[in-house]
Amino acid sequence: MAGIPQSVRARAELSPVEDLLLPILREGLPGVPVQSLIADDQTFPLVLPRRVPHFGEWAADQRFTDQADVIIHCFAQDPNGDEDAAILSEAVRVVLRDAWLNQKSVPGRGHLIRVDMTSAPRRATDWATATGPVQYADLPTGVWRYETAYRIDIRKPRQRPYQ
Repeated sequence: MAGIPQSVRARAELSPVEDLLLPILREGLPGVPVQSLIADDQTFPLVLPRRVPHFGEWAADQRFTDQADVIIHCFAQDPNGDEDAAILSEAVRVVLRDAWLNQKSVPGRGHLIRVDMTSAPRRATDWATATGPVQYADLPTGVWRYETAYRIDIRKPRQRPYQ
């Protein structure tokens, strides 16, 4: 069988949170790579959104909403890596706020109906302190990472009934 049948795809009401955040952050942060994985030959700056595995809520909401905790990792490199990562974290907050207030919709993914910052940007020196998946045991020399936690609510767009 080649892929998931369309009738099964149509059953899915929610998609990965990252699939909504990636295009929003990419549009709002032109010139800064926004990715879901770190490449072997990664360059910086970089923004990396990740859903936190310990929280997600559906609660049988018929309006097809999803609630998730996400951590946004912001990386920057010296000579001003610490300050740049902090500034990038603040820019991410503004992009998410504006996407929520302007009801920025991502085709086939929905839009943010609420964004709450639950943990302010903080410097994290290596992945050992990270709350998400580990790809680096330690950051490369001269690279700074800030992480910020958000709780977001997402409304999926209306879809036609499956056929």
